Amino acid sequence: MAYVILALIALASGVIGALVGLGGGIILVPLTLYFGAELGWIEGITPQKVVGLSVIMMIFTGLSSTLSHMKAKTVDYKSGLIFFAGSVPGTLIGAYVNKGLEIASFNLYFGILLIILATILLVRDKVKPIHWFVDHGTKRTFIDPSGESHVYGYPIWFALLLTFGIGFASGLFGIGGGSILVPAMLILFLFPPHVAVATSMFMVFLSAIVNSISHIYLGNVPWLYTLPVIPAAYLGATLGSVLNRKMQSKTVVTMLRIILLIIGIRSIIDGIWG
Repeated sequence: MAYVILALIALASGVIGALVGLGGGIILVPLTLYFGAELGWIEGITPQKVVGLSVIMMIFTGLSSTLSHMKAKTVDYKSGLIFFAGSVPGTLIGAYVNKGLEIASFNLYFGILLIILATILLVRDKVKPIHWFVDHGTKRTFIDPSGESHVYGYPIWFALLLTFGIGFASGLFGIGGGSILVPAMLILFLFPPHVAVATSMFMVFLSAIVNSISHIYLGNVPWLYTLPVIPAAYLGATLGSVLNRKMQSKTVVTMLRIILLIIGIRSIIDGIWG
């Protein structure tokens, strides 16, 4: 039963994560904690184990999504490597801090993060793009299939600071970081949406490798549970990447906002009174 539940969670995480560039951990972590630690349907689940499971999953969701986006030529490799360089030290520090979190503290902090992410997703379409970062940074150009030219960019020093913080959250909570990075790329750096999602998943893939090494070293990976999670997440990410190119993701993002708010509030309540 536990393997079926994990496979379904991983499939949903892969689809939603790849569709909107989140990586999938933001879905896998709270659902696995709920079914495992709260309902007891998945034996041996702790905050550390679920984070370890999540970062292993994100290697494969990131790989699947990146390969798909590579075919569409929407991955900005140079930007992805810069973002990755900034996230690495943050990821390592976050993974180290994670080992000291009890489930109540994890739920509280994770719930606060989910509320923040839901708010970012809520306002990202209403916030006017900020041109300062493009005007004072390295500029790049992308020509979409219709022939329209998009100019975007960022100061490298700011990108490194931003992705350090994103890496810390990724290592601490086992999320992909795309939930923070994608809105920043759209609003601050003026990335074209499809390039933002594709580049985010490339960075998620690279960061997950480093993140997984940290959690493997700390003994946080429940290897038997990766058996249903990896193939289901890989399949989900492949489907999500295809959907990303064929449909508007506004409906999914709206649903995701609601899900994050509900899970976030529930996690905070569990963290305070659980």
